[in-house]
Amino acid sequence: MTETSVQKNERSIVVGVDIGTTKTACIVGRKNDNGKVEVLGYGSVESTGVKRGVVSNIAETVNSISKAVAIASEMSNVDIKLVNVGIAGQHVKSFQHRGSLIRENSEAEITQQELNNLCKSMEKIGVQPGEEIISVIPQDYNIDGEEGIKNPVGMQGNQIEANYHIIVAQKTAANNITRCLNQAGLEQKYMIHEPIASAEAVLGDDEREAGVALVDMGGGTTDIAIIHDHILLHTAVIPFGGNVISDDICEGCSIIRRYAEDIKVRFGSALPEQNRANEFVSIPGIRGREAKRISLKNLSEIIHARLDEIFDLVNIEIKKVNDTHNLVAGIVLTGGGAEMKHIAQYAAFKTGMDVRVGRPNEYLAPEAPEELYSPIYATCVGLVIEGIERCEDDEEINEPLRLPSETEETDKTPKAPRERRNPFKIIIDLINKTTPDELS
Repeated sequence: MTETSVQKNERSIVVGVDIGTTKTACIVGRKNDNGKVEVLGYGSVESTGVKRGVVSNIAETVNSISKAVAIASEMSNVDIKLVNVGIAGQHVKSFQHRGSLIRENSEAEITQQELNNLCKSMEKIGVQPGEEIISVIPQDYNIDGEEGIKNPVGMQGNQIEANYHIIVAQKTAANNITRCLNQAGLEQKYMIHEPIASAEAVLGDDEREAGVALVDMGGGTTDIAIIHDHILLHTAVIPFGGNVISDDICEGCSIIRRYAEDIKVRFGSALPEQNRANEFVSIPGIRGREAKRISLKNLSEIIHARLDEIFDLVNIEIKKVNDTHNLVAGIVLTGGGAEMKHIAQYAAFKTGMDVRVGRPNEYLAPEAPEELYSPIYATCVGLVIEGIERCEDDEEINEPLRLPSETEETDKTPKAPRERRNPFKIIIDLINKTTPDELS
């Protein structure tokens, strides 16, 4: 059954599931007439079975997924079965590869199917034992020696060469994610590297053209995606995120974890000089013990020290590309860590580049819940956006079944089969009904 793309866009429903270190989120959405994502429902719960982006407890992760999906399903009135899921963690790696194809007829126009077949063949290249390819992303094409072609469809040529950005992950880590989804009663449509999803949600076309480094500061990891001239040049994962900062606060201030997380979010700053020496916050004592006073300046110094380590590693990854491609648009920070006070000013000072905080509001419909405008939901929103784009490219969009509303009555009366009429009998009937005058 075929439909026009307009009909598809009006009816398509895509679900994104972000299994993070600190939270598990689910967003149900579809593209509206203006090309924005219309959010039908969303759910977010605490994640307890994931460490540094990798599933460490199947049962707890399944429980988190089930809860988040149930909330989103009830809000959207959609029976969620097919989802796009993100993958992150230090085990995810990337490299560049070049593929080629000799055409049988050099005078025939190059088709999209030929490009798809070449891309598909890249999934068969050899990787390290225990690893598998999760994404093959075309960068540019070379037709008979002419380089830098972004879309050769319609051109003629004898040989097609293409540069690809290939992302691989540890097979067991990817399988554990799929297993968690299946045990939660879900089926995986696409597995998407999380920084690619976040880039879809927060970067503008002008930034992609000028050159930009996306830095997604999550709870367990800091993910990087570098894009120039609309081409994904580099991705990387740094095994430190917001949770390690909370651990430092626990040790430095001698307080329990939940208080450390709370004061980090409410009072933490990336710049210690922004706090005065006489500013304190009081933390309740444990089981009747005396309350503890924490200096906000000392708190910021602990945060600053760990951020220095994280951004030293960010600088190393950016320099791998920035030496050959000038990133005019600088850095876009997103993720939960991007909500820290003065983080943009700190990052600009540390890297010497322009920095802004990226929020997914540009791609969300105006009626979307305000909570989803936070950088925390950038990855999950991006999973929906990337899922919509991939489905449109594949010309197949599977829409989950809508749940019947409480007031909706379902007619279960079986319908009589449609009568199949003999076409020859129809012609004979028409002749019999025709008068002699009409025949003359």
